[in-house]
Amino acid sequence: MTEVLIAGAGPTGLTLAIDLARRGVGVRIVEKAETFFEGSRGDGIQPRTLEVFEDLGVLDAVLAAGQAPVPLRIHLGGEVVGERMMAELVEPTPAVPYPNGWFLGQSRTEGILRDRLAEFGVHVELGTPLIGFEQDADGVTAELPGERVRVDYLVGADGGKSFVRKALGIAFEGTTDEAIRMLLGDVQADGLDRAYGHWFAKPEDPMSGIVLTPLPGVPHFQFGAQLGEGEVEASLDTLQARLDELSGGGVRLHDLAWSTVWRPNIRLAERFRDGRVFLAGDAAHAHPPTGGQGLNTGVQDAYNLGWKLADGARELLDSYEPERRGVAARVLKISTELLEKYTEGADDALERGENTRQLDIGYRGGPLAPESSGRIRPGDRAPDAPLVDANGKPVRLFELLRGPQATVLVFGDGPAPEDARRILPAGSALSDGDFEDVGGHAFAAYEAENGRRVSIRPDGYIRGLTA
Repeated sequence: MTEVLIAGAGPTGLTLAIDLARRGVGVRIVEKAETFFEGSRGDGIQPRTLEVFEDLGVLDAVLAAGQAPVPLRIHLGGEVVGERMMAELVEPTPAVPYPNGWFLGQSRTEGILRDRLAEFGVHVELGTPLIGFEQDADGVTAELPGERVRVDYLVGADGGKSFVRKALGIAFEGTTDEAIRMLLGDVQADGLDRAYGHWFAKPEDPMSGIVLTPLPGVPHFQFGAQLGEGEVEASLDTLQARLDELSGGGVRLHDLAWSTVWRPNIRLAERFRDGRVFLAGDAAHAHPPTGGQGLNTGVQDAYNLGWKLADGARELLDSYEPERRGVAARVLKISTELLEKYTEGADDALERGENTRQLDIGYRGGPLAPESSGRIRPGDRAPDAPLVDANGKPVRLFELLRGPQATVLVFGDGPAPEDARRILPAGSALSDGDFEDVGGHAFAAYEAENGRRVSIRPDGYIRGLTA
């Protein structure tokens, strides 16, 4: 039985489909396009998304296919004048195993997610647009080409031009700035060192130029080029002429894989839910590319929604919109501020800070996070920590959380529910099912005294803390 129908098979829809399928929920995912997208588009994967991908079982494939951030080589007036990292690399800690972003073209990320989804026997249905739908108190009737489908829930993950959002009459509040335009796409570039990204500009206007970033696993660079006024064709000739103007020649572009003229379309849906129909990803929020936030925010919409749809409890379903709409508004503010710096030519316009890594996103003060005190509280991301099991095998705390279930941690020798994971101080005698906090990192991260109990949601956020 199909319980959830997902419209849209980008990263958001695929993440949600995987999360539902691994919970045994009947799911179909339909995509109106006749073929899968081939291009980089959203290529920056933030640290929090890497943690999500670890739980979903795709992290190893993403890490193998992608690459770490590379330095950006600055070319002004045809001369190399320096290098810089867009974001300072951070060392892993016991609590944060993946502190830095990762780069992988969006189409390759989607391919990895599709392969994982197929392991659950679910496949994307290409060339299958959602034509219409209606809902009642008990479910949603969706119209697809040649069939009508009855489901419990419908999720619109169908992009910025979302049919689902428009059919619901939900306002997409925000602006489209026609004065700012960029040419984006993927191209091969002879004469560029792939160990670097490359920024080309004029000395008198260093922040207005072209950036080319190598894409892992393919011979292409992703490019972004500011455009002037007037009509511009998104073509190889247009890009080559612009690059020659800034570089003085010497770099030959060829094999343009895809391109588009982008205008800042910064919008937030008035609502993320209407009864049994939900919006996620770009259907709910449209981001500028600055900061690499769009894909990541959509993936985390799906990760927040999956366990709630599987459970079906009203309290959980009601919590989706207030939790995720607040996050989307915050992230839109960050990416918009970065865009403004970029267009104004600010010296730090290319720098990325802690606020873009999405590790600090949480749900304090939300409907599932009761008021509390302390450094760590309900609604916070659950930290990782190194442990050892009763057989002396190293185990990460994230491994205890992995899977579709909620988790209860009990620190020390206090009473524990049957399925709880007990964490004991270093030097303790362990029984089967116990874990030793050899370095004291878990006790420290969770501000744990003997007997503290921590309940953690299936999406890795703290639900409750006692004693």
